[in-house]
Amino acid sequence: MTDNDNSQADDNSQADVDETEQSAAEPAEPAEPAEPARPARRARRWIVPVAAVAVVLAAASAAGWLYFFQYRVDEQTDADASRVALDAARDGTVALLSYAPETLDADFATAKSRLTGDFLDYYTDFTEKVVAPAAKQKSVKTEATVAQAAMSEITPESAVALLFVNQATTSTENPDGAFASSSIKVGMTKVDGTWLISSFDPV
Repeated sequence: MTDNDNSQADDNSQADVDETEQSAAEPAEPAEPAEPARPARRARRWIVPVAAVAVVLAAASAAGWLYFFQYRVDEQTDADASRVALDAARDGTVALLSYAPETLDADFATAKSRLTGDFLDYYTDFTEKVVAPAAKQKSVKTEATVAQAAMSEITPESAVALLFVNQATTSTENPDGAFASSSIKVGMTKVDGTWLISSFDPV
């Protein structure tokens, strides 16, 4: 290689070095600023009012629920309401278990006026097929009294009472009479504002 060639090569190398240094020294052009996220800001502006409305609605719903399902229930199942339901259970039980051969039809009609639902159907069928024939044939007379009564549970439309019942029965076969005591769970249902017996189970 000649001296001229070496000199030209050195010049080219120096040019490359100068160009590299210049490129490194020049600052990078700043990126164009992004457009502000205006839709996101608008969304954030709406989030707070919507959340506040949701809280208010939730509070109103909770207040309504407490009124209708707690306060109103308590109001309809207070001591007076329990006493009315318990009296209905007591009177219905006495009517249900008391009858005499001379007044069977009236006794059964009184009892049925205090019953409802499937139990009314059962009582009607049972008294017609079993109780009435036996009462007439053997002059069976029963008289029931409630010794103790207490309300077990109550809602505005249903209740359960626990009764301790004494029942005295006389007949031609046993004129001196027989005495029996039993505990009964009486289910009550409110129908058109009146408490009626819907179930009657010894316990």
